[in-house]
Amino acid sequence: MLDALRPFVDAVDAAVSDGKDWRTAWLASVEIAQKAAAETADLRPKVGRARPLAERSVGTPDAGAISLAMCIHTVADLIEENE
Repeated sequence: MLDALRPFVDAVDAAVSDGKDWRTAWLASVEIAQKAAAETADLRPKVGRARPLAERSVGTPDAGAISLAMCIHTVADLIEENE
């Protein structure tokens, strides 16, 4: 999860620091979370439930990172609906 969360938080923080409101910053950062989650497929798990599978996990994105990116996307959809 942290592999997707950290880039997302950094992107939101940078956008807010540049003067964007948090809603706009969130919407602009969704793709960053999705990309970071997808990139976990290239990583070899070192902790968590996927660790025992190690090499067999390479090529499959981390389920927690994908779930987090989906949650971030859902919040973005709600932000857009309520603007």
